[in-house]
Amino acid sequence: MSDTSSSGSTAGSLTHTPTYSERLWVPIWWWPIGIGIAALLAAELHMGAPGMYAWLPYAVLIPCALWVLVWLSRRRIEVIDGELVVEQAHLPVELISRGVVVPGSAKSAALGRQLDPAAFVRHRPWIKTMALVVLDDPEDPTPYWLISTRRPAELLAALGHEEPSTS
Repeated sequence: MSDTSSSGSTAGSLTHTPTYSERLWVPIWWWPIGIGIAALLAAELHMGAPGMYAWLPYAVLIPCALWVLVWLSRRRIEVIDGELVVEQAHLPVELISRGVVVPGSAKSAALGRQLDPAAFVRHRPWIKTMALVVLDDPEDPTPYWLISTRRPAELLAALGHEEPSTS
């Protein structure tokens, strides 16, 4: 008995090697600011609790700040085995009709007045560019996916939907 995926191919024929992979890390300058805020708060608490427990605010708050920064950076975008994967959402590449790069200058319009309420949106405010992937699935009420990415042209190329050059 063979293990088959939803597309009907056998699990042994899947490569599980991403053709595109990106992790949406927070900006590097957030790290010293986050640690600095945690250290300042710990220093305030330290002044109120002298003695043996003076180190406790540092031991608790600085790792918490690091955890929050890593937690904010957890989102990963991948194109793997013919699927676009964003967190737990999977979209087969066959269902994509076209893709468009949304530059930073058009981001507020794409997320504002032009946004379809049925769209699948994964937005990170610290990332300027986005990719808009239009679906061609009559059974799915979702018209498109709008995804924050630092490399939208590479993502669309991995999906097989290169944006035409505007030169």
